[in-house]
Amino acid sequence: MIRLHNLSKSYLVNGVRTVVADGLNATFETRGATALLGRNGAGKSSLLRMIAGTMDPDDGQIVKTGRVSWPVGFAGSFHGDLSGAQNARFIARVQGVDTDEMLDAVARFTGLGAHFHTPVKTYSAGMRARLAFAVSMAIPFDTYLVDEVTSVGDAEFKRKSEALFHERLQHSGAIIVTHALGLVQRLCDKAAVLDHGRLTFYTDIDQAIRHHQDLCRSHG
Repeated sequence: MIRLHNLSKSYLVNGVRTVVADGLNATFETRGATALLGRNGAGKSSLLRMIAGTMDPDDGQIVKTGRVSWPVGFAGSFHGDLSGAQNARFIARVQGVDTDEMLDAVARFTGLGAHFHTPVKTYSAGMRARLAFAVSMAIPFDTYLVDEVTSVGDAEFKRKSEALFHERLQHSGAIIVTHALGLVQRLCDKAAVLDHGRLTFYTDIDQAIRHHQDLCRSHG
């Protein structure tokens, strides 16, 4: 379970202040998948990073129970001089999971072949995304934080990603930031729309999507 208590965050970009959280109080349950929707620039990824602990709020508190992932698909923490296999092995040790099982699962899912044993700095963006997704899914988190990960790769990789993620949701919860509304309808049972630092929660996914689309239209 993730609870936001009086959470506030804003920042300046080109002289314009964006409010990500305006005294937010909200609860994300451990079970089920919640879509986090909102127009571009509303602060969805920033809110996800605050929940992950990689960005600090200006004020307020985030209380988490259980094991919460980093934003799934985030490849920035890989060491470029190490191979994909070496990075996966290091993360497995840090997270306390079986390294051999991790390496086998990641190698099979990514389909990187010989590239799995070459430095990550030589990878394309798509290869890094495959590695990041596979490493994240190989760890049994209670809550997965997902930021547009299934939009990366070819149709087959997207299908595999969605199927694996759906499998994880049988035992875990998730907060999903995505513009793929079809994915929201297939995977999520709840949604929250972020606008001007406020969250509106819905149990009716279609209603949440309509709210999201109205906001996108009104902001051009």
